[in-house]
Amino acid sequence: MGSSARKKAEKTKDFKKPKYKVGKAQPKASNFTDTSFKSKAIVMGQQSLSTDAPDIVQQFKHTLSLASSSRSDKQRREALAYLTNQLSAEPPSNPVGTHALLAKLLPLVSDSSTPVRSQLLKLFRTLPEDEVKHSIEHAIMYIRAGMTHLSSDISNDSLGVMEWLLDVADDELVTCPGGWVKTLSTFCAMMGWAISTSTGGWTSGARAGLKAKDAQTLARQIAALTKFLQAGFKKETSEDTHAARYWDIIYRLPRAPNAFDYLNLSGARRDEEGEMYLNREARQKVFHRRFLGPMTKGVEKSKKEGGATGRVASALDQMLREGMNDFEPSTAMDTQDLLDLW
Repeated sequence: MGSSARKKAEKTKDFKKPKYKVGKAQPKASNFTDTSFKSKAIVMGQQSLSTDAPDIVQQFKHTLSLASSSRSDKQRREALAYLTNQLSAEPPSNPVGTHALLAKLLPLVSDSSTPVRSQLLKLFRTLPEDEVKHSIEHAIMYIRAGMTHLSSDISNDSLGVMEWLLDVADDELVTCPGGWVKTLSTFCAMMGWAISTSTGGWTSGARAGLKAKDAQTLARQIAALTKFLQAGFKKETSEDTHAARYWDIIYRLPRAPNAFDYLNLSGARRDEEGEMYLNREARQKVFHRRFLGPMTKGVEKSKKEGGATGRVASALDQMLREGMNDFEPSTAMDTQDLLDLW
């Protein structure tokens, strides 16, 4: 009987008339907001409105700040595109100068976004060559860091920046402090042609059976190394002989950027890697002592791979022969040899 009564109550429940409570209203919630007011204007604190748009200089600086510090990949790429358009205009608009621009944007060489790195290289190619030469030492540090990055994409894109730097300022690159030895060491580390004093120079394992992508990457690295060595082994003209350089240093006003940087009057003490090698003979000498053996072994191993890697390795081999054919190791000890002996 209990079950029958419950079913009957459920059937009659829908036909009962609800009883509404009248009188005191239900209390409002604690987070209730009254929206019944009317206002003709809304005033916000710290609001600055102006009928004039920001000038070109302020807009350029703001965009440069976005390109170098924004957390959004899209915003960094769009900011770089805007700067590229400004630098490509006639006449170009660069109110901050090339040196300040490079100081802000060079850290993006190792940016995690591929479109950002691609747009960065397009921007670099719009910069005037004469002004880039004054920032070579600063630029090559970021390029070397990008070349040895764990990401292969970042490493490959850094080679593009290296090739751009060789196009606009190859002489300044191979003669700046650390521009020759440190960069060669970076190439060796990147390609696995490591240098070791204990075993005579070859420590990396053989790159047997390279995959297609790895072979393409190695070919790109060897091609960039060949271009760098061509700049370092470029034969000097008659005006660049030792006697001419001697008299020019004494009597002619210097025209090169940082003309007296080789004296290192105010900088930190340099070792062999951070030294400046101002002429072809000095670069040949340190290359023969530190890099010729490991690179020769690396070239021979790469030539056996065949394909694109074998072709660029053969070109590098030919360039090494031409660059070092007139070098004769001297029996006299230079300053570095004396220091090693001491």
